Formats: sequence, C-alpha cells, structure tokens
Amino acid sequence: QVQLVESGGGLVQPGGSLRLSCAAPRSIFTIANMGWYRQAPGKQRELVAGITTTGRTNYADSVKARFTISRDNAKNTVFLQMNSLKPEDTAVFYCHAVTIVAFNEYWGQGTQVTVSS
Repeated sequence: QVQLVESGGGLVQPGGSLRLSCAAPRSIFTIANMGWYRQAPGKQRELVAGITTTGRTNYADSVKARFTISRDNAKNTVFLQMNSLKPEDTAVFYCHAVTIVAFNEYWGQGTQVTVSS
C-alpha cells in the first residue's frame, strides 16, 4: 500500500507559522501532481494548495499570500509553508497525490494543525 507520510503539524498561536512536509515513494512522486487539503470539524475537505510535476501552483483564495506550496524532487517531498496563521486555519491537513498517468490517487493519514492562543 502506497504511503504518503506527513509531518509538521501542531499547535501554534495566531500569526504564527508552521511547515508541513509530505514524503512519497519516488515511483509515485515523480509522476504525480501533489496537493494539500484540509478538513475542519463539521466541514467538507477542501483543497488548500496544489503543485504540478512542472512546478505550477494554485491556492485557495483563503490562503493566498499566506501559504506557499513547494516540492523537492530530489527528496520526493512536498512542503506547505503556512504563515500568518489564523484560528480558522485549524483543521486536519492531508497530503494528496494524483498521478498524471492513470490518475491514481493517494492520501496521507492527516496531520492536525491547531491555531489558538
């Protein structure tokens, strides 16, 4: 079973920063568009940011100018740098991969991000 391994979640005060990481098997990472989703209690899972194999990025309007997605192809890892965090960013964040061939999808186990004073 393919595993996306996430790390970097935690508790942070409003205005603070966190960096999430997600490592994928190389066989998947090199042919996958990567993304971060989040799900807050009582809400649907939503796309936060995505990055293609060629480095093109897209963001939810609510996180533009605060979050930055990037990928390190040498380390098979995608990152989400989150700055100026707000209480409404509190959610479980999930790493997502979809291969550009066959469109196979993979999910991480989720990492909790809590923004609170």
